Amino acid sequence: METVRNVNEVFKVAEITVSYIPKIRASQRPMVSTSKDVYECFASHWDNTRIEMLEQFKIMLLNRAQKVLGIFEVSTGGIVGTVADPKVIFSTALKGNATSIILAHNHPSGNLRPSEADKQLTAKLCKAGSFLDIAVLDHIILTAEGYFSFSDEGLI
Repeated sequence: METVRNVNEVFKVAEITVSYIPKIRASQRPMVSTSKDVYECFASHWDNTRIEMLEQFKIMLLNRAQKVLGIFEVSTGGIVGTVADPKVIFSTALKGNATSIILAHNHPSGNLRPSEADKQLTAKLCKAGSFLDIAVLDHIILTAEGYFSFSDEGLI
């Protein structure tokens, strides 16, 4: 014999809530206007004990005035790579009210040149961002000794 279920039980689903709670006043947020500014901001939020050990991928969220809303660590991987999931990147940017983002990852090897995979990922994320009206302004590769800017080199 078939059991009749309560309609409310059949359609129980999680409620999704989105909120944005800034903890720093807009006037106190740092502004980035050059790749050096971006590098210095990322470098100050990077774990120097891991920069030559594990690859990490982070994003910087920016508002329309190029002020930093925050930095989010997307992933930590191994010696030769990490995952930069576009869904995680853009869901974070949307939740953070960002109008643009800057990508960053480190190369534990110390090599500042982007790999083909780095170039392909950057192109893919730029295209995804264009659909959401979230500009990808730059992609920075950090090492313990310096940085490489996709924007400065005309790759974005």
